[in-house]
Amino acid sequence: MTQETQTQRRRPADVEPLVVMSDVGKSYGNVHALRGVHLEVYPGEVTCVLGDNGAGKSTLIKIMAGLHEHTSGTFEVGGVQRQLSSPRAAQALGIATVYQDLALAPLMSVWRNFFMGNEIRKGLFLDAKRMRAIADEELQKMGIHIGDLDRPVGGLSGGQKQCIAIARAIYFGAKVIILDEPTAALGVKQSGVVLKYIAKARDAGLGVVFITHNPHHAYLVGNHFAILKLGRLTLDAHRDELTLDQLTGEMAGGQELDELKHELADVDPGKTVDPDHPEIELAGPGKPTVTDGTKGEE
Repeated sequence: MTQETQTQRRRPADVEPLVVMSDVGKSYGNVHALRGVHLEVYPGEVTCVLGDNGAGKSTLIKIMAGLHEHTSGTFEVGGVQRQLSSPRAAQALGIATVYQDLALAPLMSVWRNFFMGNEIRKGLFLDAKRMRAIADEELQKMGIHIGDLDRPVGGLSGGQKQCIAIARAIYFGAKVIILDEPTAALGVKQSGVVLKYIAKARDAGLGVVFITHNPHHAYLVGNHFAILKLGRLTLDAHRDELTLDQLTGEMAGGQELDELKHELADVDPGKTVDPDHPEIELAGPGKPTVTDGTKGEE
């Protein structure tokens, strides 16, 4: 099957990418944080960018969010080459970023956080009634049921906070939403909540960029996968081109794992040691038992 046939099968032929990064690089003096990265973000799709710490994910986010300007390659938004100089410039083009710290004020109410920096006024005063109604309607669209919108946002779960930030970005006109490790500090249940709303953002027609180091979370919602290692793109594949096991192997580094297994071939993973008598191996399946500080047979 040709690449053209695959692309047509995945999305309509007339759908244009929202963001295209071609051969993008970022250097800080002699340090190359990114080199030769190609990435496309399409509406109605989740593009997952995976990588360990130091892989270049943060640099990629900062370029797309307008915090840093790229030093090589081209960065197109809506088919026009851009050199974003500030987050406000990115937001004006419909690119919103939800960071791990969320930029929420924990002591402020849900509706105040929803409109923070974009308050609606009625004369000299805030139009609290209208803002409550809009916040409630937009959260309901995402399937988020908070109940009391006057409650401090700090009392919500981590998953609910992430979802409020996502709904806020959508309401204020985001076409591309970048999520920076949204499930990193969450448990299994709350991660599931966030992943569900990532899918809802995709279904609303947004282009979602999901930054994560968890291939299992990525594969649950992702349409396209890119893996960064030491600032370079080592994998760029659509969902139907690889399995979860293959994605996990690429993420973990198949060759590195094989080398590690070889190095640890003589290590017994089931061995336990008495910290007071490290020369004595403790009891285990098929191992000698310890009685009165001496070895005996089971």
